[in-house]
Amino acid sequence: MTKPAIRPYGSWKSPISADLVASQALGFTDVKIDNGHIYWIESRPSEKGRCVIVQRSPEGSVRDITPSPYNARTRMHEYGGGSFAVAERTVIFSHFSDQRLYRQDPGADPLPITPEASKRYADAVFDRRRGRIICACETHSANASEPVNTLAAVKLAGSAECETLVSGNDFYASPRLSPDGSRLAWLTWNHPNMPWDGTELWVAEVNEDGTLSRAEKVAGGVEESIFQPEWSPDGMLYFISDRSGWWNLYSLRNNRIQPVTQQEAEFGVPQWVFGMSTYAFESAGRIVCAYTRQGRWHLACLCPLTGNFETIETPFTELGFLRAASGSAVFIAGSHRDPLAVVRLDLVSRTCEVIRSSGKITIAPEYLSSPEAIEFPTSNDRKAYAFFYPPQNRDYVAPSQEKPPLLVMSHGGPTASASTTLNLRIQYWTSRGFAVLDVNYRGSAGYGRAYRRQLNGQWGVVDVDDCVNGARYLLRRGDVDSNRLAVRGSSAGGFTTLCALTFHNLFKAGASYYGISDLESLVTGTHKFELHYLDRLIGPYPECVDRYRDRSPITHVDRLSCPLIVFQGLDDPVVLPNQAEMIVTSLRGKGVPVAYLPFPGEQHGFRSAETIKRSLEAELYFYATIFDITLADPVAPVPIDNL
Repeated sequence: MTKPAIRPYGSWKSPISADLVASQALGFTDVKIDNGHIYWIESRPSEKGRCVIVQRSPEGSVRDITPSPYNARTRMHEYGGGSFAVAERTVIFSHFSDQRLYRQDPGADPLPITPEASKRYADAVFDRRRGRIICACETHSANASEPVNTLAAVKLAGSAECETLVSGNDFYASPRLSPDGSRLAWLTWNHPNMPWDGTELWVAEVNEDGTLSRAEKVAGGVEESIFQPEWSPDGMLYFISDRSGWWNLYSLRNNRIQPVTQQEAEFGVPQWVFGMSTYAFESAGRIVCAYTRQGRWHLACLCPLTGNFETIETPFTELGFLRAASGSAVFIAGSHRDPLAVVRLDLVSRTCEVIRSSGKITIAPEYLSSPEAIEFPTSNDRKAYAFFYPPQNRDYVAPSQEKPPLLVMSHGGPTASASTTLNLRIQYWTSRGFAVLDVNYRGSAGYGRAYRRQLNGQWGVVDVDDCVNGARYLLRRGDVDSNRLAVRGSSAGGFTTLCALTFHNLFKAGASYYGISDLESLVTGTHKFELHYLDRLIGPYPECVDRYRDRSPITHVDRLSCPLIVFQGLDDPVVLPNQAEMIVTSLRGKGVPVAYLPFPGEQHGFRSAETIKRSLEAELYFYATIFDITLADPVAPVPIDNL
């Protein structure tokens, strides 16, 4: 093997190109199983983010169900999810461009079953007995102060207006019909709660004419988060609750709630999108479930009657969208060596089969950095968590005594979490000689309710402290260069990034992807799902208006003197483009080095391969310019004002 060349950190030539990252950005969601056929949603950057329903037959053949130009994606809650349902190979899906529901029978073209209207649909379940689906519905009206959410029924034959089944609360999700079609369970919640704060689980009888009666709340409340209600094959209701401080599994038997699991682990996740699933019934006597502990996901089999719990060894550290059928389970999974994939597990042989990967990785393992799970002290005598990726490239070593530049990553949400799945965006940096710290700051999911709620009232403070203290921890260990520290993040992570650059002097550069700079603009201009999100994270508005201004980077732009590159989708309905433009205009006026890349047609989260490539290379160019790094390969330059 050739002896590694000596090159400065950041200047290493990498086989992981921006083109490769963009091509590997295939996304998977919404796994379904129907009579041996497996379905999932595939988001394709090569088709500008078009979402396609893909089917794998019992014989193993894989084909697209959704013909071009149809795009199976709902805009309900703006983040979507749960955009299709399937039964007896008939697919119902939401088409992105008009948000109507379409029915697609085997071998047939899609046909609309809802009229043209300002409605959005998600999380549908078939009610074959009554020739309809039941779903969450969101009605937009120019005359209403905010959209109206309901549970509704839509006839499979189409043509008629949808029928409202349940209304009156701000949000509805997870309608689930019992096996005999006689009972319906669902989740509901009201402002200012988000679904991970507190939700209610309701059950009603379904009458022969399809109307509901005898509705009652069976679990949940403003301080208890219920996740994923499901009916067992024998008609018992199960759900996940964080009433113990951890999202664990419970059942409702004889009108009594009984714990099925009692672990200091999370069996649930924040419901940012519809259709999420972390457990499924293989049979009435066996549940297949996924859970996370200390940032790593595991798979297990669980007997709902005895509580017998058996861990299943797999190579994966990330698991989600889990479904099961007799003798098997299907889920989306990945690890630090494996990209996300649709995986089938044979429960008899305990072997895993990758049905579809987000991309075939031909990169040698010696180019890939492995995450180190770290725990470090932070403000208020607390601790926080992160994954540290050191530079890794088999072809290079750095000069003696040199330390690498560090990119601190703050995830979005902010109630989300960093993943250990092979992420070529991270490996893009580490293979060039950058170190990466992916922070699970206080407020992140996966560490229990108490850790999640440490962000309440403290957003823009403790999350920022954790990013700063994570970098300082690595500095004390001697892992990174104190003069080449950068912080980057998207959405809520972009806000954390901007706050870190504004209110602290540790970082020397930053990148904000559709980040929030003005909390007042966000709280007064965002969509319904997040309209009162900041009530918990910051405080009620306008009562706490001073706190909103104090925490907003745009209010304190005089304190921001750090070079910054900003990326923004011009069609973003969550963080409006004016958020980016305000901070860029201010920095230009101050004489601070700043670059701005707006992308027409992009929304909240970049989907086009062209955009993904351009933004990644632009960020690399920006850091190379600021940190005086000579890149191994030329990239398209970026105009930087005030350089």
